[in-house]
Amino acid sequence: MADEKKYTQPMFKADELKGKTILITGGGTGLGRSMTEYFMKLGANTIIASRKQEVLDKTAEELRKSTGGKILPIACDVRKPLEVEKVIEAGIAEFGEINGLLNNAAGNFVSPTERLSPKAFDVIVDIVLKGSYNCSLLLGKYWIEKGIPATMLNIVTTYSWTGSGFVVPSAVAKAGVLSLTRSLAAEWAKYKIRTNAIAPGPFPTTGAFSRLFPEGLKEKIDPLKRIPLKRYGDHQELANLAAYLMSDFSAYVNGEVVTIDGGEWIYNAGEFTGLDAVPEEMWDFIEQQVRGKKK
Repeated sequence: MADEKKYTQPMFKADELKGKTILITGGGTGLGRSMTEYFMKLGANTIIASRKQEVLDKTAEELRKSTGGKILPIACDVRKPLEVEKVIEAGIAEFGEINGLLNNAAGNFVSPTERLSPKAFDVIVDIVLKGSYNCSLLLGKYWIEKGIPATMLNIVTTYSWTGSGFVVPSAVAKAGVLSLTRSLAAEWAKYKIRTNAIAPGPFPTTGAFSRLFPEGLKEKIDPLKRIPLKRYGDHQELANLAAYLMSDFSAYVNGEVVTIDGGEWIYNAGEFTGLDAVPEEMWDFIEQQVRGKKK
């Protein structure tokens, strides 16, 4: 019998990312931290950037101990190009070059759109979209100038292409990142720069996930009822996918967005999927009714 929990295990086991130096924004906490840790276990040098140096330092110390790898923590507000430039310069000084970028930094909250101020909109759009294109543009210029083959990976979401009420600033910003992904994949492939994205479904974290689904809201809207697999994602599953897309094993994957959500978005997009709630014994009655009408 197959191991039902195999998805919680590392997919790669050796040095599949050895020789790579990867900048991870939002790498100090949550999913960013989980992906960073796995990159390090696979031999990558990592640079983690977010706004709180003390959080980064704590994470870096813990990951050095758990992986034995090399990590450089640098406080940075990705909304500010000059701060991003300093991170890039420090990373090059520490490791010689940077050849990978994971645009993971994000912000989000749930709210009726009419209750938002323009400033609230700006906060989310600036972190998600402006932060992503600041890092992408500045590293891209460096890669092209130095002739460095590189890989860029962006974290988006399934409502990047469907849109979603109550998270409109995030939907707008993530749609922009999705377009950035596909556009740069088309334009920069000639420089041997690959650009892909991952659209994760619900992966519990103590940060973003708890803000989006506070206890009171979870009682009204159970996220698990929206997922056909009836479970949340495991951090290792996302880390496995990110490592593959960052590695040379995915060398022919470019401009792709990989959804990892247990079937959530497609399940809820189907007009009749809600018939899942019909008890088995009712289908005989429904079938009789349908056939009767045909007669």
